Amino acid sequence: MPESASEPRPDPPADSEPVVVPHTELSPELLRGVVESFVLREGTDYGEREASLEQKVAAVVRQLERGEARILFDPCSESIDIVVA
Repeated sequence: MPESASEPRPDPPADSEPVVVPHTELSPELLRGVVESFVLREGTDYGEREASLEQKVAAVVRQLERGEARILFDPCSESIDIVVA
């Protein structure tokens, strides 16, 4: 029987490690959403020069493609982050 939206999911173990999510496994739309969410967070620093949202997104995608950054999913908080590899 499929789990309904109203049934709570079991909590992951407290010691669950973050899971690496290959950027190539995400649809282009989902990848852009993840990257936009990351670059729009307060505290994200891009140096002295201002950059447009498009420039910021493109820079992070390039880092993901080059393996300089990776996407992590934290099962405990059910959140996604992008970190330096």
